[in-house]
Amino acid sequence: MAQVLEFKLPDLGEGLTEGEIVRWLVAVGDVVAVDQPVVEVETAKALVEVPCPYGGVVTARYGEEGTELPVGAPLLTVAVGPSEGAAEAGEEDVAASVPDPAAVPSAAPAAPIPPAAPAAPAAPGETSGNVLVGYGTGAPTARRRRVRPELPARAAALSAVASVNGAAAGPAQGPVPVVSPLVRRLAREHEVDLRGLTGSGPDGLILRSDVERAIREGVAVVGAAPGARGASAASIASPPVTAVPTAPVAPAPAPAPAAVSPAAAGAGQAGVTRVPLRGVRGAVADKLARSRREIPDATCWVDADATELMAARAAMNAAGGAKIALLALLARICTSALARHPELNATVDMAAREVVRLPAVHLGFAAQTDRGLVVPVVRDAHLRSAESLSAEFARLTEAGRAGRLTPADLTGGTFTLNNYGVFGVDGSTPIINHPEAAMLGVGRIVPKPWVHRGELAVRQVVQLSLTFDHRVCDGGTAGGFLRYVADCVEQPAVLLRTL
Repeated sequence: MAQVLEFKLPDLGEGLTEGEIVRWLVAVGDVVAVDQPVVEVETAKALVEVPCPYGGVVTARYGEEGTELPVGAPLLTVAVGPSEGAAEAGEEDVAASVPDPAAVPSAAPAAPIPPAAPAAPAAPGETSGNVLVGYGTGAPTARRRRVRPELPARAAALSAVASVNGAAAGPAQGPVPVVSPLVRRLAREHEVDLRGLTGSGPDGLILRSDVERAIREGVAVVGAAPGARGASAASIASPPVTAVPTAPVAPAPAPAPAAVSPAAAGAGQAGVTRVPLRGVRGAVADKLARSRREIPDATCWVDADATELMAARAAMNAAGGAKIALLALLARICTSALARHPELNATVDMAAREVVRLPAVHLGFAAQTDRGLVVPVVRDAHLRSAESLSAEFARLTEAGRAGRLTPADLTGGTFTLNNYGVFGVDGSTPIINHPEAAMLGVGRIVPKPWVHRGELAVRQVVQLSLTFDHRVCDGGTAGGFLRYVADCVEQPAVLLRTL
């Protein structure tokens, strides 16, 4: 007899708590192998393929493409039989025996489902090596979970509670077709009864827009038991309530005007567009807001004559071999400057009230992609040559554009280099990439009038800006760092002193 196992969204590492379903790679009824990728999930760090640790027949999927799920939420269920052949032969019977997650079960109690026999561990060689936190590969049977057949029992209990409270004629009972916990929270905050709504999503799924529309139309919960407003929105065992218009039937004193919620803001304006802050964009928003909130930053800047640097790069590339990127030369200058001013390669531990100076330079660089701004990290940049830095910048940039950056590629930086000059701007005041202590910004290099050797000449000029955490150093240190960077840009031979 087949056993139905539930596969939940695993912990993808780096403290991530949620992910957005970008694309399903399997459909209900498909036969999957152990560790076969089943879904593409976008997290705050990267786009990843999630492998399923079970092999068998897919009997249900939870969440449509574009749905955001928290870690630990069900992704899909898989029917695992004694053998692959048995699983395929019993595919129709298994699929029919698993309840549709979007369907509302009958209030009649269902016969208890006996526990299935434990599934055998995956045989050696059947795993791909993908390690999922909470699952692993070829994990012992005890770590595999199956769907608990408790929905019919909950529905029966719900029906009994409804009869006791005289609410048998209320809305249909059973689990509410809502996937997103954000939708449930929004409904709870505005006392909207989800059972009284008709979802506009696939299979009647209630979306955030449905709740916002109910808020605008004045639908609220009435008759709820005391304390019900603070109850868990995920519970389906609470007494049902009826959704009615909030307008009073009899004349009554006008209530005080309610505060407009952020969800309803702009609802009456034509052409309003809402862009969810989630995935990479949401992570960027959180990090920038935290940086502004926690770091007392300051910025200094200087103009530098980059003519000699550009000439040196042209000479290096003309000599043959791998091409040297301008960003690699700037990175080489940064690592040399950090060796002279280690205060800026640091972080602040406010719990211990200490400045933590870091021995290695893991250099982040800002890269614009179709998925938003990302900051890949070049490990041990202080140990790399200009040629090695060029190759690593190219690899990480290509991976970012293709959406293949891993969480490890995007974390652990100690200092960031931001070449915003590629956007055609001269200057900026960068926001520090929390929890780092500084960021060097580089504007565009353009011909400008410049006094060179006592005479006015046209030179290649660049503006450099340094934003730093004023807790780790004072202006003298920051100015010394920036002045050294400018000297190296103007006279690349200065770098020879540190080689």
